[in-house]
Amino acid sequence: MEIMTTRDIDGRLAQGWGGDAPNGVHVNVLLARRGSPTAATIMTAFTSPSEGFTPILASVGPSQASYVTLNPPTVILNKTAAVTDFQQTLVSGAASVGISQGVLDAVARGLLEANQESVVLVSLWVDPAAENETEVKCSARAATISAIGEAVTGRTEQERQSLVDERETITHPFYNGISGPSDVE
Repeated sequence: MEIMTTRDIDGRLAQGWGGDAPNGVHVNVLLARRGSPTAATIMTAFTSPSEGFTPILASVGPSQASYVTLNPPTVILNKTAAVTDFQQTLVSGAASVGISQGVLDAVARGLLEANQESVVLVSLWVDPAAENETEVKCSARAATISAIGEAVTGRTEQERQSLVDERETITHPFYNGISGPSDVE
């Protein structure tokens, strides 16, 4: 497989799921080229934390004194506030390591270049009921490599056509067809 150039990936995005509930992980991935408007948007997100939603620059290492930043630099934003200490550990620790591994898997497979010219944004959802750090790490890794793979290579013509053909019967895990309470009288 040929590595896409940094220029080719700008603005590509996809989503991925890894693992099983409650330790499954969902991610959205946005790929950017340094200096592009897409990268500027990622940098704005990175520099605009809010309570419960602090962006993380993916880094790995055996101790805080020896962290190493990933190449390509990867910004992680959680989609839901991590309110307990354990949830914070899952987001900042387990999921962060899994996302880092997924990005490095993408580099090893030739999907991304290990440089400072590319930027990866990963929007992360970890189930608040998650209970196993190792499963969350593995789920984050699987979700990340899946999303990057789709962002870089896209879907096949057959997969795209299948979605169009099945549009009347498609569903979603968070849709069950039940009407909810209405504020309209």
